[in-house]
Amino acid sequence: MLCKTYSSALFGIDSTIITIETDVQGTMNAFYMVGLADMAVKESRERIGSAYQNNGFYFPRGKVLVNLAPADIKKEGAAFDLPIAVAILTASMQINVREDLSEYLILGELSLDGKLKGVRGVLPMVSSAVRMGFKKILLPKINAKEAALVDGCEVYGAEDIKQAVNHLTGIERIEPQRDESSIRMEYYNRYDVDMSDVKGQESVKRAMEIAAAGSHNMLMIGPPGSGKSMLAKRFPTILPPMTKAESLEVTKIYSVCGMLSDDTPLVQTRPFRSPHHSISSAALVGGGRIPRPGEASLSHCGVLFLDEFAEFSKSSIEVLRQPIEDKKVNISRVQAMITYPSSFMLLASMNPCPCGYYNDPNNTCKCSQSAVDRYMQKLSGPILDRIDIFTHVTVESYEKLTSRDEEKPESSRDIRERIDVARDRQLHRFKDTNQHFNSQLSVTQIDEFCFLGEREEKLMKAAFQKFNMSARSYHRVLKLARTIADLDDSERLDVRHLSEALQYRSFEQRFKI
Repeated sequence: MLCKTYSSALFGIDSTIITIETDVQGTMNAFYMVGLADMAVKESRERIGSAYQNNGFYFPRGKVLVNLAPADIKKEGAAFDLPIAVAILTASMQINVREDLSEYLILGELSLDGKLKGVRGVLPMVSSAVRMGFKKILLPKINAKEAALVDGCEVYGAEDIKQAVNHLTGIERIEPQRDESSIRMEYYNRYDVDMSDVKGQESVKRAMEIAAAGSHNMLMIGPPGSGKSMLAKRFPTILPPMTKAESLEVTKIYSVCGMLSDDTPLVQTRPFRSPHHSISSAALVGGGRIPRPGEASLSHCGVLFLDEFAEFSKSSIEVLRQPIEDKKVNISRVQAMITYPSSFMLLASMNPCPCGYYNDPNNTCKCSQSAVDRYMQKLSGPILDRIDIFTHVTVESYEKLTSRDEEKPESSRDIRERIDVARDRQLHRFKDTNQHFNSQLSVTQIDEFCFLGEREEKLMKAAFQKFNMSARSYHRVLKLARTIADLDDSERLDVRHLSEALQYRSFEQRFKI
């Protein structure tokens, strides 16, 4: 007898519906699986056989042929165990399924005792299935909350193969899983830190405010102990909450990596990733024999913080060029090219030299000029061109750190309120486009939204010649000035906005490197 069930195979953060055709016939005992299955899929025969024996079923006698279609797409992982097991039971007439299997997407890995284990990538697989017209999802109970995030389908979570079979045969139906997730727009209490913890560093806080308002990349340079890491850890507290669409997109990436919480599967806060400087290029942007998202994609809609920026390998730094510019990572393989989204803000910090005290007024630098030059040469011109804001972090004085007379520093909430206003202006400006932030302005949009008067043109011409700007640097100054004007509640760019933007871009002059 022939039986068809339906499952799904991951393809980046998307998926493809896989039809599992199972035919049981004849008297010759044999098992064949075709359809470009990897070893984990082929091993399902042993897991299914043991699960049958421990739950009152049997592996049928005769020729069992399982075809995974389309045959030219590679199938990986153990999520096909349950749909194959159900198909074999139905084809061998051990069970009488009363549900229409063409309406079901079935996922799940079987343990030897028949329990269902969770699988990766449930959210993208269910999302694709609903778009393809599937109305019902049967999968491990541990994945049910994640699957319920998708509207337009009924999700049934089973603990073992017996419960899944009882549901399909009508013996004991499973109650549909409800979507228990909720996005709370007020989320400050989720953070144990706040910008008010930082005394002084007003210029750096201002730079961070501008970076957060326009989603600009930022590099902090300063000696050890000046507070770079402390400021970076508080940067997420001034970012606006994610929208539902952003949350679902980020959750898809974390689902593919198997990094979701079982209790709260929806990612509700903006990611903040801080990899060690020894990270490989593949781990940073994604890749591997079986391609997986890297830190650049795990930072999607959030922040990628690279501490000790100059200590990262040159190849790791350079490989960030495409994600920073294109907001996506393309991983090419012989069989296909996989694309992962990576629209992140790059926040980096570094010392000005190997010992950390170059040009520091309170400490003597022990590095030779050639050592300083070699250290800074790890950052190429193309990478520096892609950073909008350069700011110097100094060590605050004892009096500043211990003073109790001054007003308490601004809280993250106070700063974020101004950022919200600036971002609302940008959303209104780009309402008819795919852009959301000033940092995403195209060259055509720069001409439209960053109009310069005569005085402003004169200033930019002088700066262009003095700093020997590239075209990319010139455009980034205008984008940065546009964000500063939005924070100033101004529709027009004037000299004030351009001057502040230029001081954040004048890397060589500001740090004398």
